[in-house]
Amino acid sequence: MSFAKAWRDRKAQVRAWGRRGWMGELVRAYKSCRHEFWSSMQREQLSPPNVAQLARSIEVLRACVSDPDNGGSDTEAPIFLLSTGWRAGSTLLQRVLVTDPRLLIWGEPLGELNLVSRVTEMVSNSLSPRDLQLWYDQGELSRSSLTTSWIATLSPPGGDLRLALRGLFVQWLGEPARRLGFARWGLKEVRLGAAEATLLYWLFPRAKFVILSRNPYDGYRSFADSGWRHLYHRHPEVCIDSAATFARHWNRLAVGWHELPAGFPLFHIKYEDLVAGKVDFRELGSFLGIEIKEETALSASVGGTAVRSRLNWYERWIITREAAAGIDALCYSKSKEGNKSEVQLFPSKTSIR
Repeated sequence: MSFAKAWRDRKAQVRAWGRRGWMGELVRAYKSCRHEFWSSMQREQLSPPNVAQLARSIEVLRACVSDPDNGGSDTEAPIFLLSTGWRAGSTLLQRVLVTDPRLLIWGEPLGELNLVSRVTEMVSNSLSPRDLQLWYDQGELSRSSLTTSWIATLSPPGGDLRLALRGLFVQWLGEPARRLGFARWGLKEVRLGAAEATLLYWLFPRAKFVILSRNPYDGYRSFADSGWRHLYHRHPEVCIDSAATFARHWNRLAVGWHELPAGFPLFHIKYEDLVAGKVDFRELGSFLGIEIKEETALSASVGGTAVRSRLNWYERWIITREAAAGIDALCYSKSKEGNKSEVQLFPSKTSIR
């Protein structure tokens, strides 16, 4: 018995040595490379709506409403902080914004449910021409004519749909913030893009948007080194577990911001500028209508996951292939892990307010 125990202990020591030594490193590298290339060969599982498609659907809904913007009496002015994926500094910027004691920014509430994206898809797909014509033709409702009219496809006015969707977000995010004593509310997310922003702007015409981006090579290095597993863009269909899925998600968001029309109320910040102290918080606060006291938030070190100084060659190759369009759109470099220039997505911030 003692000999068998000694033999088992010896085998365990050999396995532990193998894991720590060059052989273990080689095996881990092989498994990682195999996983990354296998993931890169899989087809995209998501076909998100684009801004143009959603805008057309919103125009259809507006055409059925006599007062599409609530008569200018809207007082809700939420702030939406949208990041190009994970590990881009969104939590840091979220903490900076809530240094204004009147503001509460919720952080990815029920994020994998992806409620905003699902509602956006629903509105974007909208109605067929046939059902739309039936909606137009139904005319004014009257109690006396119901029993003798065609009511098989009877629908409430389009304005009520907008108010119902708006009420969903107010009740879910706005009212809980007010119960806690906050005058304004907002949402921080890493899964939402330009189409979702278009929907939120339709529901909340006084909303302001802050867009945060980070070099995808650095972002994925921090993401991969974090050891996080089973993160989802939308559960259970779209899991972010490789360089390919991370880069596709990042690229989809990065490219989408160029689809927004002129005058859309957003403020773009790069993570590289945020950590280098190059963000003008007075200008940001003026844009959002809040008082920012960034010193408190920036003085605390929270998070930080990157271990490696550089990605593996195959990870860089996959990200470059999958995110090339977004890298160009946001003026990042494909040749190094870092910022290419200080050129912003939008050359004039005054033109986007």
